[in-house]
Amino acid sequence: MKKYDIRKTPGDTSWFTADRFGMFIHWGLYAMPARHEWIKNIERIKDEKYDKYFKFFNPDMYDAKEWAKTAKNAGMKYAVLTAKHHEGFCLFDSQYTDYKATNTPAGRDLIKEYAEAFRAEGLKVGFYYSLIDWHHPDFTIDGKHPRRDDKNIEELNAGRDMKKYAEYMRNQVRELLTNYGKIDIIWFDFSYAGDYYNGMWGKGKEDWESEKLIETVRGINPDIIIDNRADIEQDLWTPEQYQPEEWIRDDDGNLVVWEACQTFSGSWGYHRDETSWKTPEMLIRMLINTVSCGGNLLLNVGPTARGYFDERANAALSAMGGWMKYNSRSIYNCTQSEFAPPADVRYTQNPDGCLYAHIYAYPFKELKLPGLSGKVEYMQFLHDGSELMFKEMGGDVYVELPHVKPDQIVPVIEIILND
Repeated sequence: MKKYDIRKTPGDTSWFTADRFGMFIHWGLYAMPARHEWIKNIERIKDEKYDKYFKFFNPDMYDAKEWAKTAKNAGMKYAVLTAKHHEGFCLFDSQYTDYKATNTPAGRDLIKEYAEAFRAEGLKVGFYYSLIDWHHPDFTIDGKHPRRDDKNIEELNAGRDMKKYAEYMRNQVRELLTNYGKIDIIWFDFSYAGDYYNGMWGKGKEDWESEKLIETVRGINPDIIIDNRADIEQDLWTPEQYQPEEWIRDDDGNLVVWEACQTFSGSWGYHRDETSWKTPEMLIRMLINTVSCGGNLLLNVGPTARGYFDERANAALSAMGGWMKYNSRSIYNCTQSEFAPPADVRYTQNPDGCLYAHIYAYPFKELKLPGLSGKVEYMQFLHDGSELMFKEMGGDVYVELPHVKPDQIVPVIEIILND
């Protein structure tokens, strides 16, 4: 197999590029209004009104062990949970704020339960930590803040100190990386220094003091994977809500480690009334497309305010798990193939000499695979290991297929290549 040279980064991404499929979890007070995780921003809600969610937050049905089992059964190998989102509310018991789960009716450290449960299932554990904080008294109001249209912004910003806020972030990140066992990924989100709104510029690495922040992280865990959203390139590129059609490269043309983060619908947090949910076939194709371009897929769940995954999320995860049960060999430890696939087929390939053809449009009787003549030793359907006969003509391989499509959302052919 062709060896791809990926840009060297400080963190250990070897496990990451083998595991390929993870669960993103967006959970916070915004699960209560249940109409978007940016609700405080969208509706320009002031703290005193938003505080009702803090007062009544009580996820009595939260069972981190059930979450972990669901992720594992879906074929996911790692997870990233929002320890703190833009609203500033912390799911963990931080000594640097009172705005945390232990001070709500929940009365417990929700992050601790998550880390222990997912680790017990053999899954890698990651934390999302928002660089933005609409609750912290030192976070200056800007164009993404809920108070951005207030008449007295200058007065509201008087006395606020981003240096104190940057120190607050470092202190909290230190807690997250020392109090919950080994953490494999930290996902910072996000920088917007170039944004301009009503006389206010956005925030970037100077505001976050990103060099100090990353130095803090590396000082605790040198091998941890860090994303690129603190405005300094690190280990991981993170395209959001769109699917790259080729392997991402940096400005110097080097291939990068990348991860597409995607939702089941349009929101990251729990959205009760949203109807734009992707079909199981769309989700499975999304995973295949990502790996076929050398990337990972981080697929998001927004738990309810009571702490469980709703029936729509469970149905989607069950469909993913049903397909992965039989076809995960074409995902784990696989990457972009050295061969170009025909139309309506996506290839993935592993270092052990196996090429995987994912069939998007099931053909009648025969499938042509260009340029594989003389390279194939054996073929079978991956889901059941049944042999597929093939012939070689003019440099191409023609695979004989049954007339009826197998009972797989996306059938996969496992092609064992010659040495």
